[in-house]
Amino acid sequence: MTQEGLDKLREDLAALIAERPVISKAIAEARDKGDLSENAEYDAAREAQGLLELKINKLQDVIANAKVVDESKINTEQIQMLNKVKMKNLANGAVMEYTLVGESEANFKEGKLAATTPIGRALMGHRKGDVVEVQVPSGLVKFEILNISI
Repeated sequence: MTQEGLDKLREDLAALIAERPVISKAIAEARDKGDLSENAEYDAAREAQGLLELKINKLQDVIANAKVVDESKINTEQIQMLNKVKMKNLANGAVMEYTLVGESEANFKEGKLAATTPIGRALMGHRKGDVVEVQVPSGLVKFEILNISI
């Protein structure tokens, strides 16, 4: 992943950790209201705490296993992670440009395509001028690689 993507994950983790005291307070307030066996507020607060801890653990795991790619060592001869790929759909002539990123950084609106998607996997290793066939849910699509950059 990019350093930018890792920094974003760390920010998200810090925000989640900051929510812990809020949920603990909600649990304490619900506990003070009496019988816990019939206390819906207490159950909801405990469930929220469980979900929060699950999210925190998942993010901590992603961050611990993240590998930041050195952008200065990215090759533009063949497609790999963090390459910006300009391609043409041979069926309709549409030209698209996407940057291949890790799954946690993917954002289609920003032109960031996860390398784990069918299109991302199919593009990997190809060169400028190659025609790539990709099986997507709507059928077989052919793309011509027009350019590879950083």
